[in-house]
Amino acid sequence: MNLEKLRHIDWITYLILVPILGAGLVSMYAFHGSNAYFLKQLIWIPIAFGVSIGFSFIDTRILRRSHVIAMLYGVMVFLLAALFVMGSAWKGARGWFNLGLLAFQPADVMKLVIILLLAKYYSRRHVEIAHVKHIIISGAYVALPALLVLIQPDFGSAIIYLALWFGMTVVSGINKKHLFGVLGIGLVLFGIMWGFVFTQHQKNRIITFVAPLTDIRGSGWNAYQSTVAVGSGQLIGRGIGEGTQSRLKFLPEYQTDFIFAAFAEEWGFIGVSLLFIAFLILIMRILHEGMVGATNFETLYACGLVIFITVQFMIHVGMNIGLMPVTGQTLPFMSYGGSHLLTEFAGLGLLMGMRRFHRVANREDMKNEFLGF
Repeated sequence: MNLEKLRHIDWITYLILVPILGAGLVSMYAFHGSNAYFLKQLIWIPIAFGVSIGFSFIDTRILRRSHVIAMLYGVMVFLLAALFVMGSAWKGARGWFNLGLLAFQPADVMKLVIILLLAKYYSRRHVEIAHVKHIIISGAYVALPALLVLIQPDFGSAIIYLALWFGMTVVSGINKKHLFGVLGIGLVLFGIMWGFVFTQHQKNRIITFVAPLTDIRGSGWNAYQSTVAVGSGQLIGRGIGEGTQSRLKFLPEYQTDFIFAAFAEEWGFIGVSLLFIAFLILIMRILHEGMVGATNFETLYACGLVIFITVQFMIHVGMNIGLMPVTGQTLPFMSYGGSHLLTEFAGLGLLMGMRRFHRVANREDMKNEFLGF
């Protein structure tokens, strides 16, 4: 391929992902026994990278068109609804399509679609964002998929959807009065969901979050073992492959839901600090791209991508150190899994595609930005 065609790629961003991806691979590598997760992840990483490069060649200006966003949103809502008929159950949640050699989780892709949807909606209404109706309308767009994943039940994805809506609403320019109003509505909705939506399993997880040591042999077992693993790492860690909590299977699913705990046990405070720095640099690179975007759409998209990565990172780390309920959220770019990895790399690919139009935005593009949704 002609290298001139790749000039729009920010290779520094991808270079930052190397230590993050590497940390995930080392943490999930089984020094004794099967290496199925490790080997599959070795396949998923180049596939996801290829998808990212492919997405970078999309003319992202088509994503500003109402019918394109509406189509993407409609397809994903349909797939989320279809899970109740054709989906496969895993750990009590019906959130996967079993395609034989691989499984597809629509809830992950929906996160990226919500970012595009909200970037589209708010970029054309930033002047009128003070009107409550836009907050309600945008919230309704997000509430539908959030409700569908809650019913699966997938509590973690619902939190991500709502966090994306809240974060991008704040970034778009909501005033403080409306902000407190949204928080109040959120508390009321939480109370309603507690009484009528959450399963007893999910309630137990939240109760365990408040008092994690009340049931360490039951619903609090995973949270307790993960905190033990993190604490065992101390300053420099036990060493690669020497994590007793993960290697001896005291820590369940250390390749996915608890990979941070497995990493912290083997690499210690120093390794965790370096991991945090890598994610911070990644976030700063994404924000930089957003600040020089051609229109408000690109800027809001980059902010949404940052919110997505940051919130998912915080939820994963939080549940691994006992500060948040166990919701089954992966660590971006690090946990095992094809669906989330493809979504995250696709999100970066679209951002790279937007870089091609940084310096070619014209008045017609800016005029179209203010047309109706």
